[in-house]
Amino acid sequence: MPVLVLAGNDVTTIEQQLQEKIHLAPEFFKNSPLVFDLLELNKQNLDVDVTELTNITRKLGLLPIGIRGGTTQQNQQALELGIPIHSGHNVTAASEPQQRQTPEPEPTPEPQGAATTTLITQPVRSGQRIYAEGDLVILAQVSAGAEILAEGNIHVYGSLRGRALAGVQGDTEARIFCSDLQAELISIAGNYKISEDLNGAVHNQPVQIYLQNHTLVIKDI
Repeated sequence: MPVLVLAGNDVTTIEQQLQEKIHLAPEFFKNSPLVFDLLELNKQNLDVDVTELTNITRKLGLLPIGIRGGTTQQNQQALELGIPIHSGHNVTAASEPQQRQTPEPEPTPEPQGAATTTLITQPVRSGQRIYAEGDLVILAQVSAGAEILAEGNIHVYGSLRGRALAGVQGDTEARIFCSDLQAELISIAGNYKISEDLNGAVHNQPVQIYLQNHTLVIKDI
């Protein structure tokens, strides 16, 4: 699911950048769950008011459902707001992020780079959301109302009727491949088209979708 990784604690800047990101794909981010990642922020010994951060994201239509990399104080704020703690990424047991030099076993960006392909063999039904840290391969159809997301490429060996978002962490080289394009929305690195824009797309035969000059190109294979 989407993760908000904070590198600074200026809430005005955070809100502005979130608004810009949401504007790129409003349907994707509408009522989307969100996890706060404060690990990098706390490595810099910077603090942020979790209550204020939560208010901002909720105002923008996002639904905070978790926090990781937080200090004791930040985790307590989250719990008071009903936001669960992802304990596997806590920075410290006491509110001293720089005291313990133990972030090395859990460098967040590196596992993402080394992520393997996620394989789905069953149909993705309406209402389901699947997220892959690497490439995502689906050997069945994706139903209308379903949503598939990948940090890398997406391959659908069936009809694609839901939403498909590749390169969700900004990878402009990511591509989408499918056997039958009937999607509600396709997106690569935040550049998207909705179903109304796909009327002229090739149906009932394999296509690939890639980014060229900030424009999505749909081409038969």
